[in-house]
Amino acid sequence: MNNLKNKRVLITCGPTWVPIDDMRVISNKSTGTLGHIVAGLLEKKSANVTLLEGPVTRNFVARTTVIKKFHFYDEFLVLFKKELKKKYDVIIHAAAVSDYRLKKEHSQKISSRHEKLTLDLVPTEKLIYKIKKLNPKTLLVGFKLETEMTKAVALEKTEGLFTKAHCDYVIANSSIDKSYKAYLIDKDKNFLAHEKTRKSIIEKLIEELNKAL
Repeated sequence: MNNLKNKRVLITCGPTWVPIDDMRVISNKSTGTLGHIVAGLLEKKSANVTLLEGPVTRNFVARTTVIKKFHFYDEFLVLFKKELKKKYDVIIHAAAVSDYRLKKEHSQKISSRHEKLTLDLVPTEKLIYKIKKLNPKTLLVGFKLETEMTKAVALEKTEGLFTKAHCDYVIANSSIDKSYKAYLIDKDKNFLAHEKTRKSIIEKLIEELNKAL
C-alpha cells in the first residue's frame, strides 16, 4: 500500500550562506544529495513534494517537485517560515543550516591587507525547534551529522532533536573519506536501520513514513 500518494511533503536541502562582507560568505560542505534522493524517491511514490534548495553543487531535476531556491540564511529563514504556515503531512529538514552568523556583517569588501582578521560570530536561530509548534501533526524528520558515528554517539547527539524539536525520526550520519554510515532512529530511541549508503538509509526512512501515515 502506498500511503505517501498525494501526501504533502516539505524537504529542505543544501547549505545556507551567511555573509562576511558584500563579497565573501561562510558556508559548509553540504551538497544537497540527501535531500535530492528523498525528493526523487518521493516523486516515485506520487507525493506532493516541495523542495527548498540552497546553493547546491548540482540542482535537483524535478518531474513533479516544486523547487524554491535560496542562497543566504536570511532568505531561507523567510522562505521556511512562510512554508511552515502551510500544513504538511511530512517535513524532512535535511538542510545544513548555518549554526553561526556574524554579529555585524561588513557592508563593503574587507581589505585583504590585514595581517590578522577576527570575526565575531553569534548563534543563529534553531529553526527545527519551531516546526512542531507550527505544524504539530506533521511527521518530522531531522538529521544529525557528526565526524564519526556509532550507536552511542547517535543516541547522545540526537537527544535534543527528540526532546526539544520533537522529531519523529532522526537520521544520524557521518561521512569520512567517502565512507558513509547512517542510523535511522525513531522517537522511542529504537534503531530502525543501519546503512552504508545515502540511498539505502533514505529507502528505509520512506518505508517507515509509509507505515506511519
